[in-house]
Amino acid sequence: MKNVTAERIIHNGMNRVVLRFPYDNTLIAAAKELTDARWSSQLKCWHVSDCSDIITLLLKVFHGKAYVDYTALRPTFADKIRAKRQDDQKTPSGLQNKPEIKLSQLSAKGIEYIDKFRSWMEANRYPESTVNTYSSMMERFLKFSLPKEADDCTSDDLIKIINEYILPGGYSQSFQNQMISAVKKFYSQICLIAIDPGKVTRPVPRYRLPNVMSKEEVKKLLNSLTNEKHRLMLSIIYACGLRRSELLQLKLEDVERGRKLLHIREAKGFKDRLVPVSDKTIEIIDCYLGRYKPEKYLFEGQWPKEMYSATSLERVFVHACEKAGIKKKITLHSLRHSYATHLLESGTDLRFIQELLGHKSSKTTQIYTHVSTKSIQNIRSPFDDL
Repeated sequence: MKNVTAERIIHNGMNRVVLRFPYDNTLIAAAKELTDARWSSQLKCWHVSDCSDIITLLLKVFHGKAYVDYTALRPTFADKIRAKRQDDQKTPSGLQNKPEIKLSQLSAKGIEYIDKFRSWMEANRYPESTVNTYSSMMERFLKFSLPKEADDCTSDDLIKIINEYILPGGYSQSFQNQMISAVKKFYSQICLIAIDPGKVTRPVPRYRLPNVMSKEEVKKLLNSLTNEKHRLMLSIIYACGLRRSELLQLKLEDVERGRKLLHIREAKGFKDRLVPVSDKTIEIIDCYLGRYKPEKYLFEGQWPKEMYSATSLERVFVHACEKAGIKKKITLHSLRHSYATHLLESGTDLRFIQELLGHKSSKTTQIYTHVSTKSIQNIRSPFDDL
């Protein structure tokens, strides 16, 4: 399949998107379907009007004809900051979704630092969720620290944002931990100024037991789904104890039918692992593949070779819970918790469960001993002997 590369330019004083591809009548005809498509003898390529949904339009007209490289069309961090500033100016102060302590606007130097931080994390293959979280935390930190720039900040500024922004703002312990981690990572890799961790106190962790479903509830949840693809996605998460991102990143070649294994690649901590998959599950996967015919990922979104949306998967789970009438406070990750707990209750050794889940420490896996009912239900209360 041919490639089409899209880039933004200013041509004759107008915002345009140039399309670079080898001469091909089919691709030319597709380009002409776009708004205000023109050929430039100067640029030696086609160019079209720029608009907010240009990526969607390009994917639509070139679907099945070419692979569209739209990397250059993705907004930079600086673009997002400018857009946010414009939205803030348009939104009346009385309509803000959440009251928040007012922060200064990020400086040009701050924007440059955040872009550099994002690039470093992306180059080191940090998960997209981590990149976004750490960037957002550093943006808040640098805004709060103004007029100080990043080079002038110390551990005292990190303590100050905790005492004067995070705690008064009612933010969670998790938020506070993420702020500390992001700042320490930024200063150890980008700004190269030591932030003394000894001066910063992390919040005391709260150990909550995971919410677990019974086998009957899991069966009811899965049977509530009539869409084959949706049911299979949730089934694999439970059948193999996968995280959301691990399921979405599965590729066709990751199903090893001969060995009855799923190959989980670059999971949390950048670790690969193998998990067993039953004949029953492989049979269901093969039936699904025969109908849906994905090209790259096991579960693809609206466009071929594009990963299924994490947000859409969450919606599928919520919809399934509603249809199944499950009122228990659970999340998609509860399927993974249920997998581990049911394995433990069936007699599987805790060391094997740790390996299957990809836990670095056995202490993480031991939490399932607290939610397993196998031993607890056999305990006789002394009240019964009175």
